[in-house]
Amino acid sequence: MEDPAWERGSRMSAAVARSVQRFQVGEAGDGANLIDKAEHAGDDDYSAAARLFVAEEQNHARLLEHLLCAADRPTVAGHWSDTVFVRLRRALGLRVELLVLLIAEVVALRYYRALRDGTEDPLTTEVAGRILADERRHVPFHCDRLRQSLAGLPSPARAALLFLWRILLTGTAIVVAADHGKALRALGVPRLRFVADVLAEAKNAAAALRHADC
Repeated sequence: MEDPAWERGSRMSAAVARSVQRFQVGEAGDGANLIDKAEHAGDDDYSAAARLFVAEEQNHARLLEHLLCAADRPTVAGHWSDTVFVRLRRALGLRVELLVLLIAEVVALRYYRALRDGTEDPLTTEVAGRILADERRHVPFHCDRLRQSLAGLPSPARAALLFLWRILLTGTAIVVAADHGKALRALGVPRLRFVADVLAEAKNAAAALRHADC
């Protein structure tokens, strides 16, 4: 797919620009830790798919960087929320990495939908729409692998792990709503509605981890 027409330029408010800057940081990781864990899982097909996932995430960072540039906004070197997520992801094995990644993907579903639908800027709408389409594939991708991983656990352990996942996701949604509240409001999504929508997506993902596809 060809790149958007960056030369059109973009217009976004200061609040939305700050929000996009923070999400751009989160998309910009090199994915080396995930790829290493995927390779050690002993599944060549999954390892190859994990590399494609990382490449798509890096492309998201590139698209957001160009979008910010088109709006005459700089990128930022880092953000505390990304640092926390990276440390959580790297704390243990592949299962924990994917559970934390799934939280980020579920939150991203609602965020990029808000960015796509809440702006009058055509370039922002296009970029957010492209990223959202990828995120909608990433969620079932992670769910499928996690469902296989969780199937090997005793039922009480699996239930406890999913309960803790829901708690962490709820906390994350609240933090994102607070941290990006001004941008979300500018995009027509109040904080409480954002959290409620993320939790609805989480409910679907949790059910998929237990039973059917995402």
